[in-house]
Amino acid sequence: MLIHTVIFWLKKDLSDEDLTYFKDELVSLEKISTVEQMFIGRPSATAKRPVIDDSYDFCLTVALKDLAAHDVYQEDPLHLAFIENCSHMWDRVKIYDAD
Repeated sequence: MLIHTVIFWLKKDLSDEDLTYFKDELVSLEKISTVEQMFIGRPSATAKRPVIDDSYDFCLTVALKDLAAHDVYQEDPLHLAFIENCSHMWDRVKIYDAD
């Protein structure tokens, strides 16, 4: 199993409609054939602690069978369309892949 986690810091001037559009575009990634499970979240209201980074706007976590499934995910037209449609909305993206 490969866990692909993407953290997004969005531009501060986005409207509520922009944020809804961004989330809907994230949800569309679940239709990619190699996605086993997918979770989308925003920072939780957990207690502040030095080890918690809640400065991001959205977190996407995708479970994929293996590295080959990850590679298919990366080149899928839905993923490429998400990047094309939404990359102008973020200031920063950080990816953590683990298996």
